[in-house]
This record gives sequence, structure tokens and C-alpha cells, in this order.
Amino acid sequence: MKLKAPKDMVFLVVDDIDNMRRSVKAMLKLVHFGKEFYEAANGRDAWKLLQTENIVIDFIICDYNMPYMSGTELLGLIRSTKKWRDIPFLMVTAEANMDIVAEAAEHDVDAYMTKPFVTATLEQKVMELLVQINNPSPFNQLLLQARTLDEKGDLDGAIAKATEAAKINDRSSKPYRELGRLFGKKGDLKKAQLCFEKAVEINRLDVSSYHALGQIYYRQGKMEMAMENFNRAMEISPRHADRAMNFAKLLIKKNQLPEAEKVLRLVLKTKSNDIDFKEDIAETCIGCGLGDLAVKCYREVLKADPERLYLNKKIGMALFAAGDANEAVKVLEKAAEKTSDDIELFLVLGKAYYAMKQLVRADQWVSKVLRLDPGHKEARSILDKCL
Repeated sequence: MKLKAPKDMVFLVVDDIDNMRRSVKAMLKLVHFGKEFYEAANGRDAWKLLQTENIVIDFIICDYNMPYMSGTELLGLIRSTKKWRDIPFLMVTAEANMDIVAEAAEHDVDAYMTKPFVTATLEQKVMELLVQINNPSPFNQLLLQARTLDEKGDLDGAIAKATEAAKINDRSSKPYRELGRLFGKKGDLKKAQLCFEKAVEINRLDVSSYHALGQIYYRQGKMEMAMENFNRAMEISPRHADRAMNFAKLLIKKNQLPEAEKVLRLVLKTKSNDIDFKEDIAETCIGCGLGDLAVKCYREVLKADPERLYLNKKIGMALFAAGDANEAVKVLEKAAEKTSDDIELFLVLGKAYYAMKQLVRADQWVSKVLRLDPGHKEARSILDKCL
């Protein structure tokens, strides 16, 4: 399907800097590109706009580094959604670092250009991209045919087309990555592994293939190999939060907590404005003994959203788990003011006061537990020690 002429297109310009959005629009108008224009200050707003009824976007020009949702996160959502996956996407970056290029390529970015740029550069990039999409090479046609066959449920046909693509261009990792995915979908992990290994042999920056190999080795129980591949993916593109979380959980499973904490702190830097993700990190931390980091995350989430009062309890429990009983009871008692039947909360308060050797206070809280659950063994044990 041929794309519209540039003058008839609806452009979406995504950038967190107002002046940059206005500049891009002005440049497009100067060369008579665009029938209509929409703007978004970040990927999250752009994603909402795409889903707005009666708005059809023909071309996206998007910044890489933005709060709430980056350009590559937006691109990943678009590429994974059949309705919008074929929208031309031009990524704008301040600098073309290795990890940025790798991350953009992973999500099949159509083109990218670096700031600052002039009108002529923007015009050239848009035109080059449209020519490329309107006149796909035999290589790209085969990959598109493979995708169509896959969606129709014809995995063998899709594999045949991707194999043809690999023969046409054996210097690209993309058909081998696609073959790996298709064989994995078919349940043939051995062939999938071989294809992903070929992909990273061709392209040492093929993040998706390293990640896929990590998943295969993980399923095979080969933890060291899994960690090696997840680690390589992280080295190339540390901004991928989901990949980082998977890697951190592998490290936790291997009881390599200092290394896991480093990865989780890296994730926090890249997802600093996503409080839901931050709360997930806190849950991961408190479950494995990284209490200090859990407290930090919970407090940042509560500061950003004071309505999440339930986090006071979690902060207190994390403080106690981290060995700070004095600070824990201050937070936990505030949480206890809001409830009359939280056995878990009352028990932690009893344990914390017992650890502080304040036996009268410990007695009071475990007695509350026993009034709610007379058979609670742990509360009874603490009470007996207080007598």
C-alpha cells in the first residue's frame, strides 16, 4: 500500500520541549509538508493520542529522550500493534550513541537523525524514508511476506520466506532474528537458538537476539549462559527496563544481590518518573532482602502520590527487614492508626518492639494479634517471651 504524498499527510511531532515541536512544525510547513499536525510532549501522551477516535496519523517525528515514556518505548508499542505498526517513524536524538542506535534498531525504527538539524535535512530524511517504504527492496518484501504468513498461522511458509531473505542478504541479522522467533513460536528451541546465535554473530549489537538467547538458556536451566546473554544485552542497551528487571531477577535467584541492586538502581534512573514501575521494583527488593532500596522506592512513590497510604505499612516493614526497628515503628504506628484488624501489621510492630527490647509495647501489639487470631503461633511465642 502506497503512502500519501507528504503534503497530504497528518504529522505527529513528539518532543518534551515546546520550542522543538514548534520548530519541527515550522520546518515541515516551510517545505509544504503536512495537511494537519498534532503534538505530544512525551510518548505516553502520543500513545493516548494515537488511540483517539477520528485521529489518523500518517507520519511520526519523535524525540528519543522524554519523561514518562521514551521515544523507543513508544516505538515498541507502535510496532507491536497491528493497527499502527506501519506508520513511518523518524527518531530524533541528541547524539547517536551505540546503545541508542541499538535500542532504536531493536524496535525497527525507520530512520533517525541527530540534533541540531536544518529544514533541508528534515526534508531529505522524510523523503528518503517515504521512498524506502513505498519501494521496499526484495529483502524487505520477503520479510513482510513472512510476517503476513505468520499472522495467518502459516509458520512453515513464514520460515521459508525469512530463509529466502537470509539468502538475499546474509550480512543482516534481521532475518535470522525473525527465524529464531518463528522457530521459537513453533516450539523448536534448538533451531531458534542456532538462528539467534547466527544473528549476534553477524551483528554484535543485536540486543533482541541476546535477550532471546537469555530466555532460551533460562528455560533450559542454563543460568550462567542466560545471565551472560542478558548481561550482554544490558551492556549494549541498558535503558530497556523490562530486560533489566529480568536480568536483576536472575541475579537475585543466583543470590548475587550486590549485582542485582546495581541493575535495579540503573532501572530506577531510566524509569524515574514511572511510579508504578518503581513500586514493582520495591516489591522485588523487599522480597529478596534489599530493604534499603525498597524503602527508597516506596518513599519516592508515596511522595509522588500521597494517596497511596498503604505504602506506609510497606515502608515500615521494609525498614524493619533492613534492621532499622526504631524508624520502622514510627512509620508502622502511623499505618496502624488507620486499621483495627491488620494482623500482619500488628505482628511486625510486636516483633519490632521486641527487637528493641521494649517488651510492654511488644506485648500490646501481639496481644492485638491474638485477639483477632487466638491460635496465631508466632504472636503467642513473642507474648510468652514478654512475660
